[in-house]
Amino acid sequence: MKKFLAGLMVFSIISLNTIPAFASVSISDVNQGYWARKEIETVVEKNVMSVDAQNRFLPEESITRVDFVNALLKVLGNENLNLSIKNQFKDVSQSDPNYENILRSQQLGLVYGYPDKTFKPKNVILRSEAQSVISHITKDMTADTSVLSQFKDSNTIPGWAKNIYAKTISYGVYVNYPDSRELRPNANLTRSEAAVLLARLSEKLSLVKSEYVGDGAIVAVEHLPKVNKKVTNDVVNITKTQNIITKDNVIVVAFDEKFKQKLHQAGDVVYFTTPENIATKEGTVLIPAGSKFTGKVLNIQDPKWFNKNGRVYIQLEKVVFPSGQEAEFNAKPFYKEYALKEGPWMTTGKVALWTIGLGAVGTGAGIGFAFIPNPAKIGNAFAIGTPIGLGVGLVTGLVTPGLKYNAKKGEQINVILLEDSAMEKVQPEL
Repeated sequence: MKKFLAGLMVFSIISLNTIPAFASVSISDVNQGYWARKEIETVVEKNVMSVDAQNRFLPEESITRVDFVNALLKVLGNENLNLSIKNQFKDVSQSDPNYENILRSQQLGLVYGYPDKTFKPKNVILRSEAQSVISHITKDMTADTSVLSQFKDSNTIPGWAKNIYAKTISYGVYVNYPDSRELRPNANLTRSEAAVLLARLSEKLSLVKSEYVGDGAIVAVEHLPKVNKKVTNDVVNITKTQNIITKDNVIVVAFDEKFKQKLHQAGDVVYFTTPENIATKEGTVLIPAGSKFTGKVLNIQDPKWFNKNGRVYIQLEKVVFPSGQEAEFNAKPFYKEYALKEGPWMTTGKVALWTIGLGAVGTGAGIGFAFIPNPAKIGNAFAIGTPIGLGVGLVTGLVTPGLKYNAKKGEQINVILLEDSAMEKVQPEL
């Protein structure tokens, strides 16, 4: 019986503070030693390119013209560019899922259509054609074509592409794999090679002509400090106008006022604050100290028998900076089932109080009953009454209803973002 009660108590304490494991997406067909692993991870992390339902990147497959366009628009931050031209392509219809991006490419002058008024979206793109696009959108420069002599297949570069290759090599946005002395300009561009070009281009957006760079272009990727080892994401995308805290990041917020479960119900508004600046490791302030989060109580579960604590379910909906600037902020507490409840030490304290309290009662009762007929047996009564009282107290503490959730003003909790939160950049105070 003693072993059962002890095991039950340990199980109760452990189960009260379990944090959910939020799995991150991995790339199943790109191993640690793959030559373009870093760049592939970069473009997937930035959502420039994606994996399929089986988490495969398919690095050796050729990339199509339309897939290259889709990825390039994301690198340049123009995937939401407003269209001002009409469709002129015979092989592209409005029902095509890539219809708008094909028109965006034509409007910007990225990947052009053919003279016969076709775009041929499913055609693969050659390595030389990809270099031509990159050369076209980057700032003009006079490149020395003698740089091509270091490559043993330089004679295979088409005449129209020689200046293009000289320029992109000078800028460091090209691919020379698997042989570093070969450019293979007439080979199909693979998805891994496209990832390398796009990752390098994203690191050098300052080289891109301003007319091609949209406000949504990710000019830097920074990282939030992880509040504990269970956190799976720390990426913050920095654009020209916004800081984007990506889904599954976890931050610390504090209750703006005292919270008592018994005084609240579903639908109530709850406020949280940030006692300190929330900033990236690189130093960018994302949410200034004193910002206020607005949350809503979704549901409340009362404590249940057998020491099951009450639960409070809250969802944060927006954040307001001290300047009055607002941003959507969809987040929930980063705990098991997204629930707020009293921790194991509070539960242990409650069980201990029951145990000690009824232990004292048992001791007193035993002594009282022994004293009346025979005061000399008080010692025996103490020895018998105490363990009985403690045992009854422990069992009572374990089977009675659990605790309601309460929080002090300023008490901190971790919250996890359920979707990306885009915030206008904080302007420094003068």
